Amino acid sequence: MQEAITSRREKIETSREAEVWSLPTEEAYLHRLLEDIFANHWRSIVFGPVIEGGAFEFRCPCEPKAITLFDGYLTVHFGGTHFHLCIGENEGSPKNPTPAALKRQRRTSRAEMFRNFDQEGCALSWGLRLFNGHEEQLLTIFFPNPFLTDSDGLAEEPDWERLRTWEAVGRTYLGRELDEADRSGKGFKG
Repeated sequence: MQEAITSRREKIETSREAEVWSLPTEEAYLHRLLEDIFANHWRSIVFGPVIEGGAFEFRCPCEPKAITLFDGYLTVHFGGTHFHLCIGENEGSPKNPTPAALKRQRRTSRAEMFRNFDQEGCALSWGLRLFNGHEEQLLTIFFPNPFLTDSDGLAEEPDWERLRTWEAVGRTYLGRELDEADRSGKGFKG
């Protein structure tokens, strides 16, 4: 078990805060983390880039057929559908090497787990974000939310069992357990 990673609070909107845990960005660490999430939690996650003006929230169409790493790119294959994410050194080919500035831009330079809070200080959403060398968001993975249903509707009552992914990933990669803020919210209705 690794040492606990410390967190910080930051404003995400004028009325809300997030707690953020910065993660290592070494290729081996990110490979292990992303392979764990996509191999073991693929049924329950929602993922895609979240940028100003657009949020792409996809579900895995099936269990990944393969998760590979080549030339710094992690590829998650679903059979036909797949995505690539630069988490390491992208060298290119001997005849067409990747320029240094492009290597820095492509590669994941910041990785963080997060939980967003409501105005009362209760957790409202949980996930993982990756950013490239230009601080552009590469990927956000939202973990199952107790206040939402699988069909993205509002749950009548919180389903705290939906925190299992956050709990498992948090225990493994942050060295932390769920706390009162994780299980005390009222969701998006209040």
